[in-house]
Amino acid sequence: MNITLIYGGKSGEHEISLISAAAIARGLSKNNKLTLIGISKQGKWFLQDDSELERIISDSTASFKITEDEGKAVFVIPGAGKKCFRTINASLETDVVFPALHGTNGEDGTIQGLLEMAEIPFVGCTTMSSALTMDKEKTKQVLQSANIPVVPYICMKRSDLNDSHRYDEVFQRCIDELGFPLFIKPCCAGSSNGANKATNKKELSFYLMEAFCWDDKVLIEKSINAREIECSVTGNSTTAHADNAEEAVKAYIPGEIIPTHTFYDFDAKYNDPNGAALKIPADLSTDLIETVRSTAVKAYKTLDCAGLSRVDFFVEKDTGKLYFNEINTMPGFTQISMFPKMCEKAGVQFEELTELLVKEAVLRFGTKTKLTTSR
Repeated sequence: MNITLIYGGKSGEHEISLISAAAIARGLSKNNKLTLIGISKQGKWFLQDDSELERIISDSTASFKITEDEGKAVFVIPGAGKKCFRTINASLETDVVFPALHGTNGEDGTIQGLLEMAEIPFVGCTTMSSALTMDKEKTKQVLQSANIPVVPYICMKRSDLNDSHRYDEVFQRCIDELGFPLFIKPCCAGSSNGANKATNKKELSFYLMEAFCWDDKVLIEKSINAREIECSVTGNSTTAHADNAEEAVKAYIPGEIIPTHTFYDFDAKYNDPNGAALKIPADLSTDLIETVRSTAVKAYKTLDCAGLSRVDFFVEKDTGKLYFNEINTMPGFTQISMFPKMCEKAGVQFEELTELLVKEAVLRFGTKTKLTTSR
């Protein structure tokens, strides 16, 4: 199969994408022909040489580098299907796309919409579910309607920031209704970029300004004394056939993040090798493990997810109450990433996992092509 692997991107998670994509390439390379497209931090697409794939395969610790050769700039042709990617001199044959992109312009519905317009199968969620799940506020609102508990929160928008009276009102409301400490997060950023924990008014004000550098909406959440539990999910929630196990929605064995930092921030996730301990399975009762898995599936289906997601939860230490935290529709595939580790613990090895995701993409696309689009 001809698989086009896309990585990099105009995102705060650019470097993480380079590591994830390298692992995915090693998992897919044995049975498939891979074409590599690297997206620069400026958002330009470039075809990469075959030698870059050879370098990655020969070194299990290497991550991708992006060569920006204007002669190999990539163009996308809507409606062209398998020939949707072109350079000045060539058409790139593609059966399915694996967009190993994280965060902004990667899992927020933008590239998903482009690939849907190109009429090519791709791994991961649809345009709608990608855009929805990237927005932490909207995700919470949808899941609340499905009676899935979420951590109490208030959303501040840039329009509030631009009006001093409204800003003061929302600022004070956060303190009065949620109390310190508070977590401040950009609504549509990943990997804890721009996220901080405030313990007083001065920190709250400072961290709000930092979060608004990343997004036009900021989520302020009540801090709860909780354990961080994650659960991998795969499957096509809206198109699965009853007799097709590959498309069936499945939740794997939950794991626990035990951070050594104040919270599981960007440095703990990617820079500090001792930033957190990963425990799989999570040390929970059998009943609570099944509750995590069933709630993860419920959230995944409620949000119409497809392909894969990592669903994150909090378990309150004092009460044992389970709260939905967030969902990541293109989780990391680095050596320390929880998503593939949880699947592996359930018996799905890395190569098998990447092949499963590609098969899901092709099956979902096949169902979509049968829909009526005009009269």
